[in-house]
Amino acid sequence: MTVLVAAPFSREVRKMGKMIRMILDNDSELTSAAGSEPDADAELLDAYSRTVVSVAERLTASVVFIEVQKEPQGHNLPHTLRGNGSGFVFTPDGFILTNSHVVHNARIIEVVLSDGRRSAARLVGDDPDTDLAVVQIGLSNVTPAVLGDSDKLRPGQLVVAIGNPYGFQCTVTAGVISALGRSMRSESGRMIDNVIQTDAALNPGNSGGPLVSSRGEVIGVNTAVILPAQGICLATPINTARLVTGLLIRDGKVSRGWLGIGAQNMPLQRRSQRFHGLLQETAVLVISVEPGAPAERSGIRDGDIIVELNGLTISNVDDLHRVLTRPATGRDMTLVIIRHGEKVELRVEPLYR
Repeated sequence: MTVLVAAPFSREVRKMGKMIRMILDNDSELTSAAGSEPDADAELLDAYSRTVVSVAERLTASVVFIEVQKEPQGHNLPHTLRGNGSGFVFTPDGFILTNSHVVHNARIIEVVLSDGRRSAARLVGDDPDTDLAVVQIGLSNVTPAVLGDSDKLRPGQLVVAIGNPYGFQCTVTAGVISALGRSMRSESGRMIDNVIQTDAALNPGNSGGPLVSSRGEVIGVNTAVILPAQGICLATPINTARLVTGLLIRDGKVSRGWLGIGAQNMPLQRRSQRFHGLLQETAVLVISVEPGAPAERSGIRDGDIIVELNGLTISNVDDLHRVLTRPATGRDMTLVIIRHGEKVELRVEPLYR
């Protein structure tokens, strides 16, 4: 009787032993895998840190601290208003890019480089409509930043902001590109289109500093912080800045035609490209039309897609600005749009100012 009971019991014990060994083996494998995860995470974090450190080391010598003294614009104000901001050297001969609101109406402009050298600066020109300005210093041995291509940016891309918030020089913050194609109003009241949104922390004093890609190339000029929100910061694309700075250095100002629209870049459907014989892959979407503006008078509506202006292909908002920034012709321009799938040609007379 005992033998008959013992045999099945021993088989059960052996089965249970095998199951326990399998469980222990699985736990060992899981423990081993879990133990390797912190190492992998540490490597990723180290790579991220190395990228940010490399970008900061490459750009710090190009970033400058700007101090200004302005004349008061109203009554019952101090005789001199003081302010500060950021900027960065972008040519070997000391041209510095910054925000218009930092240096506009400034009586005295002084620039401090990262190595401590200080220099008086002259205002080359500023453009309140894009909140960009160029100043120049006479110091030698300056380090110009490398400019990138803002048309190649993608949401989620790593970016680094460098500036002087509240006077703390060469402050580095990092984040990502949150969105592209945003719009905001400049202090002049003009709508600035195709603005970069980032969550890289910016504070007063960061204005005019560079927004930099992981490759160490400047892809934007930090411009504004949306308050009281946190993590919504805006920068002017460097491709827009290229156009504006060239005109400021040449003419000291920017004269442009005004249509009175808010716009953003948009991809074109391949079917629409083929049907209308369009060569570009992107165009400009009209998101708002100001009452009484040239655009409204010409019949432009919200939702229209601009593909051509004055015979030139319009692939993005910068293309639109380039055409409108050409010397005024004093006559109408031909505007080609896509509306409800149909190609429509309009006549528009920009207001030059």
